[in-house]
Amino acid sequence: MAIINQGFGQRRRVDPALPPGQRLAYDWPVLSVGPTPQVSTDEWSFSIYTETGEKHTWDWEGLHALGVEDITTDIHCVTHWSKLQMPWRGVPLDALFADVETTNDYVMAHSYDGYTTNLPLDEILDGQAWIATEAEGAPLDPEHGGPARLLVPHLYFWKSAKWVRALQLIDDDEPGFWEQNGYHLHGDPWREERYS
Repeated sequence: MAIINQGFGQRRRVDPALPPGQRLAYDWPVLSVGPTPQVSTDEWSFSIYTETGEKHTWDWEGLHALGVEDITTDIHCVTHWSKLQMPWRGVPLDALFADVETTNDYVMAHSYDGYTTNLPLDEILDGQAWIATEAEGAPLDPEHGGPARLLVPHLYFWKSAKWVRALQLIDDDEPGFWEQNGYHLHGDPWREERYS
C-alpha cells in the first residue's frame, strides 16, 4: 500500500520578507549575555565621543527634544528568528550627529552592562538607525533594552545594542563583544553574515 503525500516533492514556500535561514517569530524572544541593567530615565544619558575627545551628551528629556519618529520595520536575530513589521518610536541618529564633526568611519556602541558592538558610520546615518525608546506601542521593557536601545534594523539584531549609553567614533572597524567571539564584523542578514 502506497502512502501519497501531495506536499512531497513540492518546493517549500519561503516568505520573501525573510532573509535566508530565518523563521518568522510572532513573539519577541529575550536573549541577553548577562544580567539585565536597571537604568531609570532619570539616570539615563547618551553620549557621542569624537576622536578629538569632544563629548556630546543628552539626558532623557534632551534626547526626546530632538524629535521622535515612528518607525515600522523588520528585525532579524542571528539565532534565526525574524519579527516583521514591528512598530517602534525613537530619535534618529541623524539628529544626534547633526553637530558632531568627525573624519572617522566607524563607531563602537557601548551599553550600560559593558556590551559593545561595532558599526560603520555610514550605516547608522541617513535614516538607517535610531535610539529607540518604545516598541509595539509601549516603553521598552528592561529585558528588551529599556529605557533605550540602538535600533539598526538592516543588520542582525546583535548590532542593535540594548541599554545603549554611548557611541565612540573610531578609525578602524574594531570588533565588539560578539565580533570578538566569532560573529561577523558586519552582520547583514540578507547575506547571512552570521559568523566570521
